Amino acid sequence: MNILFLSIGKLNNIEDRGLYTDLLREFRDNGHQMYIVSPREKRVNKPTEFISENGVNFLKVKIGNITKVNNLEKGISTLCIESLFLKAIKKYFKNIKFDLIIYSTPPITFEKVIGYIKKRDNAKSYLLLKDIFPQNAVDLNMFSKKNLIYKYFRLKEKKLYKQSDYIGCMSQANVEFILNHNLDLNSQKVEISPNSIEVVKVNNDNSQITRIREKYNIPFDKTVFIYGGNLGKPQGIDFLIECLYANRNNNEVYFIIAGSGTEFNKIQNYFKVNQPINAQLFKQLPKNDYEVLANSCDVGLIFLDHRFTIPNFPSRILSYMQASMPVLATTDSNTDIGQIIEKNEFGYWCESKDVQIFSEKLRQLSDKAVREKMGHNARKYLEENYTSKHSYDIIMSHFE
Repeated sequence: MNILFLSIGKLNNIEDRGLYTDLLREFRDNGHQMYIVSPREKRVNKPTEFISENGVNFLKVKIGNITKVNNLEKGISTLCIESLFLKAIKKYFKNIKFDLIIYSTPPITFEKVIGYIKKRDNAKSYLLLKDIFPQNAVDLNMFSKKNLIYKYFRLKEKKLYKQSDYIGCMSQANVEFILNHNLDLNSQKVEISPNSIEVVKVNNDNSQITRIREKYNIPFDKTVFIYGGNLGKPQGIDFLIECLYANRNNNEVYFIIAGSGTEFNKIQNYFKVNQPINAQLFKQLPKNDYEVLANSCDVGLIFLDHRFTIPNFPSRILSYMQASMPVLATTDSNTDIGQIIEKNEFGYWCESKDVQIFSEKLRQLSDKAVREKMGHNARKYLEENYTSKHSYDIIMSHFE
């Protein structure tokens, strides 16, 4: 099959490890011709370019800046992506007949591109639903449902769902949310297609772990909890700070917070003012150092703002599970990530507004025997449910 994949993420090398590259390699390795359209921000100062390498075809489309800019510039650039993608596809792929289009949210603004290819080539379309916008912005009080911005993007969202022949959701809670809030959708086209990765063996070399922990002054005699990823509004950084502060004198645990995002300065300020002795904040580490460090920790942390009504399912959990780490998820009550974690005994969950329960879960996870059992369960559940082969099979089941 000729397959077109649309993304606003940076997909520079198909051999990189990641949610989408792992899945795209699965398609490539099963004999499909992959055509990947991704953005190239203006600040890179390079033109739109078509490249074939490592068995896939990349169309890198020059767009405005959508990262590390103010909301106005990001909004304008995002709205322009659709027309720029469509123009590039018409130019570079005019002689290629596509059988399938795969795309993810965000963004929700690919409806015209998808419609064009479906009409031109009679192609099928598959949406990987990773984000429910604009409702997530309403949840975080960015704007109300009465706002024209909401009404515009809600209309785009509905059109995207209607345009999609199949909608793959991250979990059952996502399936139910989409169907309950879009009553005109055919339930037969909505299914679970979870976040997934190509699972690899994690080599926990003791000498490397010792070197990294000594280099960054991370203790050997405490249970080390790591949060790695985006530090933005969706993560509910205020509650993360509350948790750190409440446990500032806890001698059994040590926290590593590694990431960047719009709320980084807020958490950085907490570290400057309080100078906690059982926590460290990292904005950027050498890639190899970070991988060794992350894989050598004891427990992986997930944080989500308690106000969410949409059921998020952070993909960060997959790297923790791959490293055989138990997971402590601190989220809203609408996502089912906590139910999945606790039902399958690879971690704990608490709502992201109860510091006392969070602290109790820390105590429970300070037991090495508990961690080892849960870590084993995490790896096993990953291998049995969240591999890129699983995602490939789910999508391809519609074309056999």
